This record gives sequence, C-alpha cells and structure tokens, in this order.
Amino acid sequence: MQQEALTPIAEAIRAEMEAKNAARDQALAQSRELIRLCSECIRAVHRSDWHAAEHKLRELDAAAAAMRATTAPHPDLIHAGYTQDAHKERVEAHLTYAIIRGLPLPTPQALEVTGAAYLNGMSEAATELRRFILDLMRRSSRHSDEAERLLAWMDAIYDHLVTFDFPDALTGGLRRQTDVLRGVLERTRGDLTTSLRQQELQDALEELEGKLSKLL
Repeated sequence: MQQEALTPIAEAIRAEMEAKNAARDQALAQSRELIRLCSECIRAVHRSDWHAAEHKLRELDAAAAAMRATTAPHPDLIHAGYTQDAHKERVEAHLTYAIIRGLPLPTPQALEVTGAAYLNGMSEAATELRRFILDLMRRSSRHSDEAERLLAWMDAIYDHLVTFDFPDALTGGLRRQTDVLRGVLERTRGDLTTSLRQQELQDALEELEGKLSKLL
C-alpha cells in the first residue's frame, strides 16, 4: 500500500526531532552553567581576585565552546534566546574584566558571538561599571581618577550603542538595554559630581581652617 511509505518518512522526522530535543535540553543546561560561571567571574573581578577571574574566564570559554558544539547541527538552537543570553553574559564578563584591568577589548570574532550578543553584553558591562564606581566612592572620600576613567568608558559605550537604530529582531532588544544604561549613566554621573563638589567644599574648608590657625 502506498500509505506504508509514510512510515519511514515519519520515523525519519521523529529521529530528527528527538535529536534536536536532546540537543535543546543539553544546550539549556549548558547555558545555565555558562551564566553561572560568568556571574562568578564578575564577582572575582569585584574582589580584585585576578587569578580566580582568569580561571573563570577560561572555564566559561570552554563552556561556551561546548554549547556551540551542541547547537552547531541545529541553526535554530544557535539563535535561541537562552543560548544568546548565555553568550551575552560571557561578553559581559570578558569586557568587564578587560575594562577594569585596562586591557584591550576582545572582539566579537575572538569571542565567536553574534554582533547582537556582543552589543547587549557591552551594555550590561557598562551597567556593571556603576558598581565598581560606587565601590571606589565608598572606599575613599577623595574623588577618584579611576572612577572618572570608568565613567568615561560608560559614556563611550553608550555613545556607540545609541547609534544602533535597528529593529529589536536584529539587535536582540538592544534599545531597551540602551535605555537602561542611559538611566544608570545619568545616576552615576550625578553621584560622581556630588562627590567632587563635596571634596571641593572639604578642601576649601581645610584651606580656610589652615589660614585661620595661622592668624590665631
């Protein structure tokens, strides 16, 4: 019967779907692991534990390579939201580490990520810099050149991101990320400006106190 020809067709499709479903489950687990490693890397950078941060970067690079191998036979999985989110987090970890250490930024090609994942990771790295700036301000009442350097990075990243006026389907929701960064940037600039004004006032008061002590 001609209907019997449906059996091998259906079985071939079933096998294909089973393989893709298994790859999807594996990629989901790998993406969660990758995101965890990225978070641990950034925490190590906050502690200035460079040895641990570098170790985590190597681990997350290996995890990303494993996820790429899993998704390679299935192009739709490569561009799935959870895989791209994991790649974005990896970009954030790499860029945050490079900026804090004053190192050259790795390129999208070096990280083997899409342009959209790179830009979104860059936006999150810039947002992460606010935490470093606040930490610097908490550790010292003196206005910090390092805080100014990090603010300049935030400014530069925002200035570039705002020029990518493309549909969200192409950029992975970059416009929303850029809007968030703008708010973070404005608050951070305000905090640093307040810190500078307080320092200037303190310096002026100390100078006046010194002059008065000489007169008495």
